[in-house]
Amino acid sequence: MLSRDRTEARDTEIVGLLDIGTSKIACLIVALEPSPVSGEGRRARVLGVGHLRARGLKGGVITDLAEAEAAVRAAVAQAERMARLTIEDVYVSVSCGRLQSSNFAATVDVAGGVVRDSDIERLMTGARSFAERDGRTLIHLNRMGFRLDGVAGSNDPRGMAAERLSADLHTVAADEAPVRNLLLVVEHCYLSVRALVAAPYASAIAATSEEERRLGVTCIDIGGGTATVAAFAEGHFIHTAAVPMGGHHITFDIAHALQTPLAEAERIKTLYGTLMGAQSDEHEVFSYALAGEEDGTRGRTTKAHLAEIIRPRVANILGLVRERLDQAGVTAYAGDRVVLTGGASSLVGLGEFAANTLRQPVRVAKPGQVHGLPQSVTSPAFSTVAGLLAIASSGGEEVTGLRPHETLEDGYFGRVGQWLKAGFG
Repeated sequence: MLSRDRTEARDTEIVGLLDIGTSKIACLIVALEPSPVSGEGRRARVLGVGHLRARGLKGGVITDLAEAEAAVRAAVAQAERMARLTIEDVYVSVSCGRLQSSNFAATVDVAGGVVRDSDIERLMTGARSFAERDGRTLIHLNRMGFRLDGVAGSNDPRGMAAERLSADLHTVAADEAPVRNLLLVVEHCYLSVRALVAAPYASAIAATSEEERRLGVTCIDIGGGTATVAAFAEGHFIHTAAVPMGGHHITFDIAHALQTPLAEAERIKTLYGTLMGAQSDEHEVFSYALAGEEDGTRGRTTKAHLAEIIRPRVANILGLVRERLDQAGVTAYAGDRVVLTGGASSLVGLGEFAANTLRQPVRVAKPGQVHGLPQSVTSPAFSTVAGLLAIASSGGEEVTGLRPHETLEDGYFGRVGQWLKAGFG
């Protein structure tokens, strides 16, 4: 799996985690060690971290293979140098391909009148085939419960008597071409994909608590190019959606309104961006570089004016998210609580603004601290890769990875796809 110049304990597993986003690429190399408490997930110790600005992506989609490959290689190399080892396979987050949720029930007849592993496998195989209809690629599948002869309530029906076995399922599928390009980039970096994980799910796992997911919560990750949503009810992942709008669009609005270069607009957003309204903002003036000015002429504006530029775009993003959730009809199941994460969630006052816009309680969350994880990568912008770490720590049986003999061309898109069992969420 890897080469290294130092020895880890025999029962320690080394895993690579890769988040390829619109604004940044992040790679973690982590040692997973057995927990001293029986039944708990493995303890994670970060060995290497690499992250840098993304290139060759737009809205989460690969637009330039060579540029994206160079950026991924650089991030992985950073992490490998810090960890002093070389990885060969990775967990990869997926946010491209128009991620789409589907909730449905699958049913099979039980041969022999007693449920066996083979009956469950037939049911799941049929469910995966249904999810991959129309040429889409299955990214995630979780069971929300089994029913025996129409009666719900069984979590493990093996050995129980029934004539028909049904399962209530939730799947996330993506368009094949964008996912194929994502895999091409990873494989060109001499890495194999151990598992694909839906990015909204990973972010939510990092930003929400198990209790929140049990009671019902919606996690909104506002990244650079997209805002993604993951909804949970009774501990189950029940819906995801994506809006093709994020922090970069706020930067573009600032650049256009103030006639300043994009790099300067990003600096302005980071230093002065706010959604709160304070009287002092009318008098707090800052200067900035103007686009095309060579004589050093600088523009001047106030924080209050900047807030007026930012608010409409953020309101638009949140409005589209609410529209997606209402169309899916999941709001009644996921409850009122909303958690915000992602790089754009660091805007001052976003939590209060979102609560007023959505008329729901909102909190802004960042991933929890992990041993060895530098402070620089514990911000909300790194929720997705932190969620990959949580998923990997939960145990290898949670993720169905690629079989060693499969290749991109003849194996991956012909197989049943990646899926996570319902036990995680």
